[in-house]
Amino acid sequence: MVPENLNPKGLEHSDVLDAFAYDARRATLVLAMFETRLWDGGERQLFQLQEKLNAYASFILDGEMAGAFPQHVGRPVEIQLRTRHEPSDIALRLLAQAREQLALQEIALVTILLDSGHHPHGGGCGCCDAD
Repeated sequence: MVPENLNPKGLEHSDVLDAFAYDARRATLVLAMFETRLWDGGERQLFQLQEKLNAYASFILDGEMAGAFPQHVGRPVEIQLRTRHEPSDIALRLLAQAREQLALQEIALVTILLDSGHHPHGGGCGCCDAD
């Protein structure tokens, strides 16, 4: 997986890490993925979400993250889906299943609605300043 800190690629590119940040306040490494399209419930978009989630999980669990961010080995990890639109019901179900599976590996998964004022930790943490 290729880290791309300044050029988000979105769900369409499962082989790219859209953004990453270290949230010092929570001592957590945040890996973000972006979706700017409307959630149409289509199979292609759901497949892209699943592929991107799988790629991020693999990046974390297969040691690639430790190589890219050795200074953060052993710290909590959070995957964020940062989206401009409310996910469809079917996407929310997929995210709920993924959240359960990732939690077994001690990886958090949160969804953030951009420009909505919703923030997973109350704001000000510095992890989401790239909006």
